[in-house]
Amino acid sequence: MNREVTLPLIVDDHGALQVAAADVSKLLRTLGGRWVRLVEAGEEGLDEDTVATLTIELAKLADRIDVACIAHSSRR
Repeated sequence: MNREVTLPLIVDDHGALQVAAADVSKLLRTLGGRWVRLVEAGEEGLDEDTVATLTIELAKLADRIDVACIAHSSRR
């Protein structure tokens, strides 16, 4: 499965980001980590394989955001 995801980030009238990309990637990684801890704690209603897959995809998205930001910063 290879689907592209576009994240509309909030920018001001001058094009400056209002939400730091580092905060977005941290949020994605934190969310996945919390799901994993819930599964490890035996939370009912959570499928371990599904949580693992979603956590991996969130981490990949966070990685892509980080790489895009690094690429953008290095162009300056």
